[in-house]
Amino acid sequence: MYDAVLGCAEAYSVVIIPPTEIDGRGLHVCNLAGMRRALAMLAPRPHYVLTDGFKVDGLGVPGLAVWKGDQVAACVAAASVVAKVTRDRIMQDLHNDWPKYGFDMHKGYVTPEHSAALERHGPCDEHRFSYVNVAAVARSKRRRGTVGVAPGVAAHVPAQLRDNVAMEGGPR
Repeated sequence: MYDAVLGCAEAYSVVIIPPTEIDGRGLHVCNLAGMRRALAMLAPRPHYVLTDGFKVDGLGVPGLAVWKGDQVAACVAAASVVAKVTRDRIMQDLHNDWPKYGFDMHKGYVTPEHSAALERHGPCDEHRFSYVNVAAVARSKRRRGTVGVAPGVAAHVPAQLRDNVAMEGGPR
């Protein structure tokens, strides 16, 4: 489906947000920022945007949040395919760099195997330290002196594009 989507898409863009930015700003804020960034990179620019499940302000074009959009709108389903395949490929690359975590199998989802690898090895740089399961392991490993994370302190990650200012309370 991925190749079929790319083969017939008039335009598409993919935005990858690093774990440190997600830790610093939060997943939902980063999801919104990612959609804004992806839209800003499209040429031609769409006249109307459908989003999957929640409204995204600051897109610069009219839009509609569609509940279960990937099940009812072909364009949202196509975007979901591109996002999921891209993530799977990233996880495969991470597995090549960090094979002891099994990223190629669990794709970053919390599975018993992923939890066991976290417990055994502690988190790596690619883990999202703001996630409860990763933070808990990082704290327990820190007590044993193997991995350190400053509890309660989020990394400051600046916005990477000017069009993200609106989501942080600035001018639109």
